[in-house]
Amino acid sequence: MNITVYLGANEGTDPALKTAVQELGKWIGESGNALIYGGSRCGLMGVLADSVLAAGGEVTGVEPEFFVKGELQHDGLTDLIVTKDMTERKTKMIELGDAFIAFPGGTGTLEEIAEVMSKVSLKHLEAPCILYDLDGYYTGLRMLLDHMIELGLSSKERQEGICFAKDLPEIQKILQSSL
Repeated sequence: MNITVYLGANEGTDPALKTAVQELGKWIGESGNALIYGGSRCGLMGVLADSVLAAGGEVTGVEPEFFVKGELQHDGLTDLIVTKDMTERKTKMIELGDAFIAFPGGTGTLEEIAEVMSKVSLKHLEAPCILYDLDGYYTGLRMLLDHMIELGLSSKERQEGICFAKDLPEIQKILQSSL
């Protein structure tokens, strides 16, 4: 299974982020799954890619030209796909993915997973969409989605396939049930 993971090019200030992303990467590599991610060597993105590779897994990075020109790409990947811009990058990452995980990240992570959430809710994409709610990171987003339902702007049916997981065992359970 190709698992597309969205996450930041910064490491953040909480050491639990690095530990959890290393655990996720090790599992992806050891389980025979493959990683699709943004292609950077920086921050949590680089840690994730290195963890998958160290565990014997395959990693495909998808990075826009302007990041490659800035020499931000990870040079040790199984494959690096260079796109003309961020829009093409998002499209390619969705095209390659069988499942999608948003690890805690910044506005870019939020923007990328929001597109996946929309496609899942419209039934234009039949794949698990998992928000890794590490230490309650995505609690506010979960509350917003519930509020949308309360106001009749969304429905439980529309939000089927959008899942929240507090840890790696929950992610594994969601992915296993989707097979």
